[in-house]
Amino acid sequence: MAERRPVKPGDLIGFATAAGQEAREVAARRRMAGIRLTDEERHVCTDELAEQFAIGRLNEDELHRRVDLLNDAVTHGDLQPIFAGLPTPSLYKPQPRKPGKWRWAAFAGAVWMAVPFALVGLLLLVFGREVAAAIFGLPALAWIFFTYRWASRPQREERRRSGP
Repeated sequence: MAERRPVKPGDLIGFATAAGQEAREVAARRRMAGIRLTDEERHVCTDELAEQFAIGRLNEDELHRRVDLLNDAVTHGDLQPIFAGLPTPSLYKPQPRKPGKWRWAAFAGAVWMAVPFALVGLLLLVFGREVAAAIFGLPALAWIFFTYRWASRPQREERRRSGP
């Protein structure tokens, strides 16, 4: 008897993410089902079929049959039987989402929480309690610094990707 592996919360999150991605792809297909195909979209689909042939999911006869169907297709709905049993074509993959402003809102909340500690540290420094000032002020400043780095990470990665 096979041993059952317990389901971890991380696995469930992965399943939920995959299901959400698949749902967005199906919704995109459904929205575009009645829209006519462009020449560029036909070329993209032909390239997708050629890629599936190259990796061995299609044999040569199946490739030719599907390319013939593709050439006869008029709307996006006609692509359903062409890509049956194959991964979703890139036409229907949603664009990656840009990071939202929620990171900056979380940063503002972190600053709001850290400011009283920084002010108490400054007040203690003024009254000659350097050790107490360091205990209060330095962690607050470090908290602000690290949350700023976390909040600005998507912009830094974007600049790095589109760099020189």
